[in-house]
Amino acid sequence: MKIALVTPYEYPYPGGVTEHVSHLDRCFREWGHEVKIIAPCSEDAQNVPDNVIRMGKRITPVPFGGSISRLTLSPRIYRPVKRLLREEQFDIIHLHEPLMPALPLFVLRHSKTINVGTFHAYRESRHWGLETVGPLLQPLLEKLHARICVSEAARELANRYFPGEYRIIPNGIDVQHFGGAHVQPIERYNDGRPNILFVGRLEKRKGFRYLIRAFPYIVQAFPDARLIVAGAYSKEDKEPFVRYARMLHLNSVKFVGLVSREELPRYYKTCDVFCAPSIGFESFGIVLLEAMAAGKPIVASNIPGYRCVLEDGQEGILVEPENERALAEAIIRLLQNPTLRQEMGERGRRKAARYDWPIIARQVLDVYEELLQQKAEGKLYVE
Repeated sequence: MKIALVTPYEYPYPGGVTEHVSHLDRCFREWGHEVKIIAPCSEDAQNVPDNVIRMGKRITPVPFGGSISRLTLSPRIYRPVKRLLREEQFDIIHLHEPLMPALPLFVLRHSKTINVGTFHAYRESRHWGLETVGPLLQPLLEKLHARICVSEAARELANRYFPGEYRIIPNGIDVQHFGGAHVQPIERYNDGRPNILFVGRLEKRKGFRYLIRAFPYIVQAFPDARLIVAGAYSKEDKEPFVRYARMLHLNSVKFVGLVSREELPRYYKTCDVFCAPSIGFESFGIVLLEAMAAGKPIVASNIPGYRCVLEDGQEGILVEPENERALAEAIIRLLQNPTLRQEMGERGRRKAARYDWPIIARQVLDVYEELLQQKAEGKLYVE
């Protein structure tokens, strides 16, 4: 079949939705389907796959959900989108975050085929934007023939503003990539010292401030402990945390910055404990699954998006959000108990196997095939 994967976010700029789309694309094409990715893409973007159709070269950073979303807000893509859909004649159009401006909305407006939407986002507080413009978006939302959410948390948000039937198909991971026997630790950190790993941007919602505040307590119990900080953050992002570490003489905080996809599994392999101290806005814990696939125990905030992945006391420990003492106590507990770390790591490895991308992509493809069958039988209305 001919499939369009639509994302509102700059491609291939790192992010959870970008990863999701790229893995679906890879699986579908390996299975013989024709796939196009329709996405905003800046003129200076590097390593853009050949099957990406650029819609919008001017990228606007927009604060959203405790993060910065990189979107195109240009109305000039309206006509190119209409022309593209008319020329390509896709069998399935799969829109990720279908209500985000502006690309998914334009695609839905002009689509005359089967539309599938996946909702990725979550927030606990009220979403004033959806409350304000939700009624205006309802006609476009009704053009979706299937609605997918990546977790119960994401479904709770979507159903709060747009009641209806939502299927849950979670995010996936490349289990072999993160957990294969070929993955070797980072040599310079593989020296017997306890390693705690954080992976992510240094945005407020990721909660790194609470982890670095917890680190002095950890060092009291384990003077040779090391905190490794990897992620797509800038020099400006890390500067306040670097000053804090210097002020407290925390010489064992290592800011390694953005690491390649090939190197990231090695960092998981190197750590003794993985920590995800996010304070909210997480619909799903992809980084938790990556750590699980690597066989590592986890300390994470007890938030809805993480509870759907990690069971407290099984694959790791869930702690109260925004509580550095709780983070420190949980990490110290794991560092003190190698047997517990191994047991949690093995349970995590078994759970992660259920989220391997071919398994998840097959569930998505099942939705496509079900809708195509309904269309063939005249049971599905397509505009």
